[in-house]
Amino acid sequence: MNSPVRTGVLLPIGRAQWGEGTDPRGLVGFGVRAERLGYDSLWVNDSLIEPRIESLAMLSALTSVTSRVTLGTAALMPVLRRPVQTTQALASLDLLSGGRLTVTVGAGFPGRLGRPLHALSEVPWERRFARLDETVALWRKLWTAEGPTSFHGEVLRFDDIPRTTPVFRPGGPDIWLGGNTPAARARTGRLYDGWLPYPPDPADYATGLAEVREAAKQAGRDPAGLASALFVSVLLAETPAEGRRGLEAYSRANYKMELDQLETIQALTAGPPEHVVAYLRRYVDAGARHLVIRIGALDLATQTEQLERLAELLPQLRGGA
Repeated sequence: MNSPVRTGVLLPIGRAQWGEGTDPRGLVGFGVRAERLGYDSLWVNDSLIEPRIESLAMLSALTSVTSRVTLGTAALMPVLRRPVQTTQALASLDLLSGGRLTVTVGAGFPGRLGRPLHALSEVPWERRFARLDETVALWRKLWTAEGPTSFHGEVLRFDDIPRTTPVFRPGGPDIWLGGNTPAARARTGRLYDGWLPYPPDPADYATGLAEVREAAKQAGRDPAGLASALFVSVLLAETPAEGRRGLEAYSRANYKMELDQLETIQALTAGPPEHVVAYLRRYVDAGARHLVIRIGALDLATQTEQLERLAELLPQLRGGA
């Protein structure tokens, strides 16, 4: 479990992140630049409640202009899509990227941030976790089926599903879970290939990871085979106070939430490079081996500047794991 640390960056596909008056086609160049700077992965998130480039469309645009980086979702919400059609879309991305796809999924936020997505998608809020797990099981079954097949779960039921698009890798892309409740950690260990939470305390990350690995062991799976990742918001600044002001603006623009509230939910850090590295190394020491960094800026120019500055820290983040 003492594997190298990988570092990726979230593309700012929401209009609140790329900024008014900016051509969003510049996001493709952002991804290309990240690969050239040495990042290991590029990620997109998912929503219907704000203007944004659709996540799978963004990854599709990156398949032909990148060659090395992992392309991932952080996180994809399957509730927004029909499950059989999504099987085809993800298989297509896996093929076009040459097997570089990783799919993190989630059931969405509770309350005001989650329920509207279910209403717009005409999917019941109830039993959403069972629906998520069964959707993933359906994908895996269709990616390995040799011909027409059926799927009968407690929530999803399909008969006579035609053979779908083949995947690049046997079994299809790795699928991680983004939840951090006790139930989500247990499900990660039993059913998923990796864990991508954002707990605000490294000690909670270590405890949660131990629970994930114990659940895997109890399910007869190899705990060491599960990816351990962290989703974290970062902003480099001259001082922690200056960085905090930047993250405050980011929190209000993205969540309509004060930073004091957001930092009780999510991992985030801002300040000089040494401050940011020390914060992230605490999660590495707790077991995180793939850092997915969301840059806490509100325009593409600043996002790109931060991307360049953060790239200088990659050797420090990777070393000594």
